[in-house]
Amino acid sequence: MTGFDWPALMRAGIRGLGLRPDEFWRLSPAELMIMLGREDGQAPLSRARLDELARAFPDGDGGLSDG
Repeated sequence: MTGFDWPALMRAGIRGLGLRPDEFWRLSPAELMIMLGREDGQAPLSRARLDELARAFPDGDGGLSDG
């Protein structure tokens, strides 16, 4: 049984997708693979597509509620 290539996944999530480390570690491996476009053989999410999605669905004030 082979394990995950964590360094490569961290590069893809943090550098490639622009996730903060805490955001990366909150994702399940399946969620990360979906974000990378790997669940159905499609190419990984490109930076241009990520920027497009960020413009279409902007974050609020960036704060998280406490409950």
